[in-house]
Amino acid sequence: MQVYEKPTLEKAVLAGLDAEVFDRAETATDETLDELEALLETAGGACAAKVLQHRPAPDPHSFFGEGKVDEIRALVETTEATMLICDNDLTPSQIRTLEELTHATVLDRSALILDIFAQRAKTKEGRLQVELAQYQYLLPKLSGMGKSMSRLGGGIGTRGPGETKLETDRRHIRSRIARLQADLKEVRQVRAVQRERRIKNAVPVVAIVGYTNAGKSTLLNKLTDAGIPANNRLFDTLDTTTRQLEVSDTLTVLLSDTVGFIAKLPHHLVEAFQATLEELQYADLLLHVIDAGDPEREAHIAVVDKLITQLAKPGTPVLRCYNKCDTVAPDDLPRERDSISISAKTGENLPALLQAIERQLGAQRITCTYLLPYSMGGMVQTLHEQAKVLGVEYTSEGIAITANCDLPLHGRLRDYVREMP
Repeated sequence: MQVYEKPTLEKAVLAGLDAEVFDRAETATDETLDELEALLETAGGACAAKVLQHRPAPDPHSFFGEGKVDEIRALVETTEATMLICDNDLTPSQIRTLEELTHATVLDRSALILDIFAQRAKTKEGRLQVELAQYQYLLPKLSGMGKSMSRLGGGIGTRGPGETKLETDRRHIRSRIARLQADLKEVRQVRAVQRERRIKNAVPVVAIVGYTNAGKSTLLNKLTDAGIPANNRLFDTLDTTTRQLEVSDTLTVLLSDTVGFIAKLPHHLVEAFQATLEELQYADLLLHVIDAGDPEREAHIAVVDKLITQLAKPGTPVLRCYNKCDTVAPDDLPRERDSISISAKTGENLPALLQAIERQLGAQRITCTYLLPYSMGGMVQTLHEQAKVLGVEYTSEGIAITANCDLPLHGRLRDYVREMP
């Protein structure tokens, strides 16, 4: 147990349960409690104390054992904390019981993450996705919500749908969920049109993925001057940003930042953010940004790899970028295939990163000069639309056009190749 003295407007005791019946994704550890503390600070609160209990299984009534609940109640009183935040997911009845026993507002990890997302959402799409996730989280809990239902907005866990909405009947909540899903369906349709245009113009898409606070936004800013906020805090970026990047003279890509992943990411968020996360299904390359100095690096890599498997199309190449290499001794940096060490902050090794991107995508594209008869003038227009044209020369023999194109388009023009690189 660790106790802290931090002046704050809202203090919380953090508690987690490491139960033998839990799998790795469900259980709490010292490391996940440290991450929960960082989440709390991101939400605007401070940790008053941390408690971790080990037992075979959770108590069905109060989740923690009777003695541990007494300890938590004492910590709440002595630290003058107003909240108890659990690192595990709780049932409505467990929330109600813990509130009655500790006299504090009780939230679980999912509720805290949802609160952070509610703070971070800036665009209309982001706010729609967060509100949908909040309603999907709250709907099955309505009958068991305790103090957290009685507080009007003004603290952690109260952002988003207000008390008057949450205390209406389930029919109204379901109606609102249906409306939000319809609005997000329109967003997905708009994205589909934009995606078709990109495919038509043969612009490869590179999606930046990674654990939250790995440095994804800093990398996007460094490569494209995107100018998006990049602070040292969890979930600083929520809304997707896409910018054009000139990788080389022959390759231009669209580089997209995505929301950071995290262990125990609430499934409501994954479902609600499908309109955003489905971009991963259409990416030609994934840049997996990893904090090279993260003490939990391997565990966080595993979390992201699992979500990539769920969200990206099978076979999408992944380039691991070990970021913040300026903070790690060279001998501690991984040496593995399809990986590169960089520093998005200082710019170290970014030229090598661009070369690696070109190598990955170059395997799917080819540059050569075609000699087209003048009767195929329409194909010149097709190359301008679907490839990167590097030069055009009108000769007595025909139209000599040098272009970088994908393999299907090259296959259509194979008989007209005049010069290969």
